[in-house]
Amino acid sequence: MSDAPPYNVEAVGLRKMYPGVTALDGVTLGFAPGETHALIGKNGAGKSTLVKILAGAAAPTSGAVRVAGQPVRFASPRDALAHGVATVYQEFSLVPGMSVAENILLGAFPTKWGGVAVDWRALRRRARAVLNELGLQIDPAAPAGSLSVASQQMTEIAKAVVHNPRVLMLDEPTSALAHHETEQLFRVIRQLTARGVAVVYISHRLQELREIAARVSILRDGRLAGTIGIEEADGATVAELMFGALAPAGEPPAPRTEGRPLLTLKGLAAKGRFQPVDLTLREGEVLGIAGLLGSGRTELLRAIAGADPISTGTITIDGTEVRRPTVARMKALGVAMTPEDRKAAGLVSMLSVRENLCMASLDRWAVGGVTWRARQLPAARGSIEDLGITARGPEQKVETLSGGNQQKVVVGKW
Repeated sequence: MSDAPPYNVEAVGLRKMYPGVTALDGVTLGFAPGETHALIGKNGAGKSTLVKILAGAAAPTSGAVRVAGQPVRFASPRDALAHGVATVYQEFSLVPGMSVAENILLGAFPTKWGGVAVDWRALRRRARAVLNELGLQIDPAAPAGSLSVASQQMTEIAKAVVHNPRVLMLDEPTSALAHHETEQLFRVIRQLTARGVAVVYISHRLQELREIAARVSILRDGRLAGTIGIEEADGATVAELMFGALAPAGEPPAPRTEGRPLLTLKGLAAKGRFQPVDLTLREGEVLGIAGLLGSGRTELLRAIAGADPISTGTITIDGTEVRRPTVARMKALGVAMTPEDRKAAGLVSMLSVRENLCMASLDRWAVGGVTWRARQLPAARGSIEDLGITARGPEQKVETLSGGNQQKVVVGKW
């Protein structure tokens, strides 16, 4: 009988306290070799905090991390990587102007001549080897910034795999991938688990988890609500573990009577981005717009919001026709947009939660052209409470929030 430790990495009673907030409360959870283990939970449940501790990006208040059965204390992400724990975050960390090969070996360039020069030939050879190992058709000489989102995702994984990790943590890896790209990702994950790597897979897509995960662990309010096999993870069970006991749904609401049109598009088009679109959105209605990546979904919304120019057609907002929309004009008419990439276009990461929440309405808080913190604080605190934003307070830097809470700030801004 083998005496090998059962887990590649294990959290033992992990607790993380911030002023006024318990982000993680005594979580014990292990990730086994050769297994894809899903980690789910609503926004603010503690997923990001757990990953940051396991990745060496945050230190626990109490509790321990074990790697291959041995207790470790990570001083940094580099320290965690040296122990075999690699992380691919939802927001990529590639350097756009560097080549794929340079990104894959970043921080570990092979050298020659006694370490005084980079061995570029060895660098390209090692990068090409890991790409071939994963079956990825990516040019190692291509600038990382020129790649598709899917290829950037795979490059991030190659960047982690080159270090031969015991554990690979993937944070929402398919959030911007098309179906065939997701299948390629799953193929790579199965290849890694076949080698004994433990994959921690964070996602909100239950159907996706059924295709790739063996077990599912659910966090709720910083605690481990339960770990179940994927065959037990039906919608009702997962919902109860995530949210607690749910009240019966009751009778469906009666169909809404037609409200007045608030948004009407007639022949709206943007050359090279989307073809003419006609639609009407009525008061009290939710309209879904679906399509594959590159189909023009985002471009259509940006045009409606005045962020991008239109070629032909008209936009009518509550009876007011707008032929050449601008962001300022559409904002004045009550049109708001939460962007696809919150990091690049939705938030100013170095500013506080309060500053981000009040950013789209500075004129409300200004006196003589000067904004006042005291005038902003009540509104910011109200938004934090109304939207359930998990933060230490209005002055916390928005970049330190979890991804879900950052998204709430983007919505709350409007």
